[in-house]
Amino acid sequence: MRVRLKADGRIVEVREGQEFPIQPSPVQPAANAAPAEAGSLAVRDLRRRACLTQMEFAAKLGVPVETIRNWEQGKRAPRGPARALLAVIAHAPETVFQALAKA
Repeated sequence: MRVRLKADGRIVEVREGQEFPIQPSPVQPAANAAPAEAGSLAVRDLRRRACLTQMEFAAKLGVPVETIRNWEQGKRAPRGPARALLAVIAHAPETVFQALAKA
């Protein structure tokens, strides 16, 4: 599966030269989590579903491990391209990790 992140934040699948919109699978935050905690739980959940440590996840994304820690602890929230990349990872983690490994 080939996916493309559009400038407006949409994620599309590319098949036979055509683009088809796809929706990332939403990560359900804990029912009693505060909004800031919900984002940190989403990042932690994505990493755990990929069976990766914080260091491995950071290496695959090409960011410092401190960034992953800050996201998971709710000290910072992913913004812009990082948030879009995490949305794509939520939909197709293996595809994203394979593409990033080739870069």
